[in-house]
Amino acid sequence: EFGHARVPQQFPSNPSLRNWVLIQQYQYKKFLNDDPSSSITADRIQLLNKVGFYWGSPGRRGRRYNQPWEKTYEELVSFVKEVGHARVPQHFASNPSLGNWVLKQRVQFKKFLKGDSSSKMTEDRI
Repeated sequence: EFGHARVPQQFPSNPSLRNWVLIQQYQYKKFLNDDPSSSITADRIQLLNKVGFYWGSPGRRGRRYNQPWEKTYEELVSFVKEVGHARVPQHFASNPSLGNWVLKQRVQFKKFLKGDSSSKMTEDRI
């Protein structure tokens, strides 16, 4: 009907949908920060990404808690093209968030290999 998956702050025709979106955004922030209390799963994130879900921060128009995984992955691909490897320093001056993101991916990958159910890594991301 609307042609996009961005539910506005004020959505009188379905206020419960807006509340649900806010919860998903909040749980996504917790997920990205490796908070074990996050109730969102990698599978749900993938499903929401497929419909173009907006992960913007709840209550803060236009700002985001964290960019989607795919966008940071593309930054890593650019880094590899430029320097020839994926060993991004944790304190990478020109893109500090990329260094932190790579570190988190390595931690999640190790958990995944051990069969740790708290891992946020998926086979699609490997």
